[in-house]
Amino acid sequence: MVFGCDDSAQKEFLNKRKQKGGIEGPGQSNSNLWFTSIEKPDQLGPNTASGAVWLNEQVVANQPSEPFLFAGWPKRCAWVHNDGATPVDFVFEIDQSGNQTWEESRTVSLNAGQTELIQFSSEDAGEWIRVFTKNNTTATVSFNYTDSDERKEGPSDMFKGLTTVQNSNLIGGLLYGLGDNRRALGISAMNFENGLVTETGYYELDAALNLVPKDDIETNAFIKEKFAIPEDVIEIEESSVLIIDDKNRRWRLPLGNESYEKLTNQAALRICREVATERDLLNCSGTFYELPAENADGFAKIRPIASHDFRIHDYASYRGMLVLTGISPDAKAGEHIVRSDDGKAAVWLGAIDDLWEMGKPTGHGGPWKNTNIKAGTPSDAYLIGHYDKRTLEISHESNKPVTFNIEVEPIGHGPWMLYKELTVNPGEIFKHEFSENFQARWIRFISDKDCEATAWLEYY
Repeated sequence: MVFGCDDSAQKEFLNKRKQKGGIEGPGQSNSNLWFTSIEKPDQLGPNTASGAVWLNEQVVANQPSEPFLFAGWPKRCAWVHNDGATPVDFVFEIDQSGNQTWEESRTVSLNAGQTELIQFSSEDAGEWIRVFTKNNTTATVSFNYTDSDERKEGPSDMFKGLTTVQNSNLIGGLLYGLGDNRRALGISAMNFENGLVTETGYYELDAALNLVPKDDIETNAFIKEKFAIPEDVIEIEESSVLIIDDKNRRWRLPLGNESYEKLTNQAALRICREVATERDLLNCSGTFYELPAENADGFAKIRPIASHDFRIHDYASYRGMLVLTGISPDAKAGEHIVRSDDGKAAVWLGAIDDLWEMGKPTGHGGPWKNTNIKAGTPSDAYLIGHYDKRTLEISHESNKPVTFNIEVEPIGHGPWMLYKELTVNPGEIFKHEFSENFQARWIRFISDKDCEATAWLEYY
């Protein structure tokens, strides 16, 4: 199977954001063909899909929605939200064979403002599904599908040679795809050893994948200036990673190895860079994320790809390859590691989609950890979408019972919906394991009292 790719765009169009700093694009657009097996696409992480037949829409009674695809995923759910002023019955119908013969599957009765999560089983079979209401209302019905994530924690052997985050010794370098038809990747190489950084010179990766030193002071200076890793673009807190995007929206992501905090604060790790046209790669606290451009709603639609414990200094796409720096000093040249003859520069080379084999997404954290919270004030949104196994614990330090609302947002730009309301007594810890069919993008919490509280999630 051959893919025509669209990797490095010279102008990056409108894809600018704080987390990238003032980084330049490549000197000229470049890409390649990707040759792979027929089976490979099925091995690139879980197949997920979502969509809404109604999104905060005015719905006329007894008029069915358009059909929504129902077959092809083992784990399926739907979020149904009645945003009208009166109770409404939502009737779900299934077309078993794709011949426009509809049979009623179930009816869900919701009061005004109420939400319900429908979790479909394997017995709910059919090609298409649709919904209608028995009264006029304003409603959201969002379908979320996924298959099982069969990946293991831990990376494939192809990533041998990358140094781990606990290691203070590595071969790093800042990367720049050269312009003016020079057809090479420029590398401002540097050596990290016991906390000290030494510049080791300028190198170029040529078309034959030779990494050779060059006497080009001007290009090296350009790379160091225009591709410097920006400071203070994210905040790693005790509870989670806080990101404030260019629209001043607040998002929280899970934590990984604690060693990432110091390195991130030192601007020793690339956080965000475009690796496919209008599609950034975010590397944050030990997880790579697919990050749409801001004109595609940016962080609201972020998706975790893989979690790792590597100390990746910089990354870029070049001529259809993903290039990483942060190589162990004793790594040998091989299928994925290219080293210069003098041993002072090294890179890892592969395909962007190889990242799916770096290890399934994991992490821990939450919007609150021993946090002083105000009654009725929602927490920041915390990512829960596209993780496999998920548990939650809620506790507080009040001497009175505290009621918490757990809300979810399954779409990224849709309404927040109530998942659970629960009361936690003093000294108690509420524990919850999310079902396999549960799917949503974001989760947040609201308490009915001022108190000190923790909402902690584990993804494994």
